[in-house]
Amino acid sequence: MVEPLLGRLNHLFHASQFPFPFHARLPSPFINSEPPSHARKITNTDQDFSLILLRKTSPIALFTRILPNQILIKRMFFELTEEQLAVQQAARDFAQNVLKPGVIERDREMKFPKSEVRQMGEMGFMGMMVDPEYGGGGMDTLSYVLAMEEISKVDASSSVIMSVNNSLVCWGLQQYGSEEQKAKYLPKLATGEWIGSFCLSEPEAGSDATSQRTTAVDMGDHYLLNGTKNWITNGGTSSVHLVMAQTHPEKGHKGINCLIVETDWPGVVIGAKEDKLGIRASDTHTIMYTDVKVPKENRIGEDGFGFKFAMKTLEGGRIGIAAQALGIAGGAYELSLAYSKERAAFGKPISQHQAIAFKLADMATDIEAAKLLVYRAAWLKDQYMDYGTASAMAKLFASETAMKHTVEAVQIHGGYGYVKEYHVERLMRDAKITQIYEGTSEVQRIVISRNVLNGQLYIPIWNGKVVGMEV
Repeated sequence: MVEPLLGRLNHLFHASQFPFPFHARLPSPFINSEPPSHARKITNTDQDFSLILLRKTSPIALFTRILPNQILIKRMFFELTEEQLAVQQAARDFAQNVLKPGVIERDREMKFPKSEVRQMGEMGFMGMMVDPEYGGGGMDTLSYVLAMEEISKVDASSSVIMSVNNSLVCWGLQQYGSEEQKAKYLPKLATGEWIGSFCLSEPEAGSDATSQRTTAVDMGDHYLLNGTKNWITNGGTSSVHLVMAQTHPEKGHKGINCLIVETDWPGVVIGAKEDKLGIRASDTHTIMYTDVKVPKENRIGEDGFGFKFAMKTLEGGRIGIAAQALGIAGGAYELSLAYSKERAAFGKPISQHQAIAFKLADMATDIEAAKLLVYRAAWLKDQYMDYGTASAMAKLFASETAMKHTVEAVQIHGGYGYVKEYHVERLMRDAKITQIYEGTSEVQRIVISRNVLNGQLYIPIWNGKVVGMEV
């Protein structure tokens, strides 16, 4: 049995006499000029929050004291912490030892990985960034990215289940939900007892998410929900849905609300499972809502906050999908590298032929570039900085890299790459969806170009306010 994440990390902390539990949040835009030799806690008396600092090995870390009206000076480190390395290794062990043995069968039969997802919950992979108060791991985004990457190298179906639950459902609820909503739903979601789904897409509202046809009519003490949602990951297995619906059509996207809906409520109907090209073991369904009564207390945020909620949540979700794409590309590369050393042609391993060696060189270079983009986006999010452009760049490049190099992986494997036994054809099929969901590559280019033309800067944000700069 694979050791749960927190067990590994607590053992690590005990061994190194680390003074704070792993769930103490590590990022902060307010830190000392000199990195401490070990983590310590600093309280800013001018703010109502406390900050936890990591030791010197913190990746790409800031070590600058913020003075009044002073911009941060940044120093870069690329070394993962011991804690992050432990998360990475735990995820890799789980992927190789638990997910890989049945991955081909699950793909062929479109079989949802029920047992495997349960184990993911037990290990802490389903609520990695959720505050421990609600049963989560309280980990940073980079640790989550590392786990997503390793699991995606083997089984992208399982990683997308994990991604939606972590990035969209749990994070959205924790960031914007009321205390009552968080206390009611997060403990079950964070432990994997429940799985969540994010219901935005519709038959006529894909990339244009403002065109919501699903309605939530205000009936006084509840909303009456009617409509259809398409392409819903975890649609057939989720216990709770975050549903975007239009309440005030005259206000356009400012009239959209996000409602928390439970699957077993009257009027919720789950359609047939989609027969997909890739990520075939994941649970993708159409969901129909007919006169579903949703209590007012199940609305997230103020009236009309739904579209903003969806967009802000998707910004973080793109980091998860970028990590998935990075993992798919990395998995194809690792398989190709190993195969090229074993397969001989014309009297020597094919890796010694320039045609194959150059393919491997291109794969390694693009994957390393994608990795830096993805890790940077995660780091920006952990530093409470604007990460919208960074997450779009990471998802765009990582997904393009995954698609390009899984095709090359099949080519390196030759005829063997065309059969299921060697895994790379599945990775190629799985890669395509990363260019489509949570914002197509075309939408990412719109986001990036718009922000570039607007002269967007990466600046630290704390609770919506710029930190360390005059505004």
